[in-house]
Amino acid sequence: MGVVERRAREKEQRRETILDAAKEIFSRKGYQGATMEEIAARAELSPATLYLYFNNKSELFASLNIKMLAFLCHRVEQVAGQKGLEPPEKVRHLAQAMHDVYTFDPLILTNVLHMQASQELMDLSPELKEQVNSMAARGLRLMAGIFQQGIEQGLFRPYPPVALADLVWAVFSGLVLWEESKHGFAPEKDYLQDTLELAIEIMARGVSK
Repeated sequence: MGVVERRAREKEQRRETILDAAKEIFSRKGYQGATMEEIAARAELSPATLYLYFNNKSELFASLNIKMLAFLCHRVEQVAGQKGLEPPEKVRHLAQAMHDVYTFDPLILTNVLHMQASQELMDLSPELKEQVNSMAARGLRLMAGIFQQGIEQGLFRPYPPVALADLVWAVFSGLVLWEESKHGFAPEKDYLQDTLELAIEIMARGVSK
């Protein structure tokens, strides 16, 4: 391995170390409570070195968001490409896919959902904004494609596929936050998967002819 390749690999490894440290701090303290100094200390780096990789806390958090969105796209793509499944069954399989997104990183996902309507993540570079928006749009397109397939096959009512994909995300987001709000009273109970499956089942029946 040449010098250039080795340095590139070391840089990528250090970036992953920073992301791992950030994930731990954000999960423990939340977005508002975390600081770049704490993340640098956890990664065993100086704050100055941290800022060579990420301009601010928003960019660091958005990079974790991109990882989660990439996993979302991966799982929805698996459902959409599953051979032998009719569109109604693919819609039902979205419940498990979305629950897998939750279990991929529950605390980071919950932080992201809390901040969806806020301005906290607006201070991003144009490149990072494009990455986040592109990944999110791809996930919705993949879900919309499942509904479009059902409409074309005459199995679903002709509702706008993108609106249906938005509904899936809205149901998922709302249920995650609702279940989280109940954990303070009954932390041992977790009804997210069962409730999500029920909600998606009702939706699948509602769009079917």
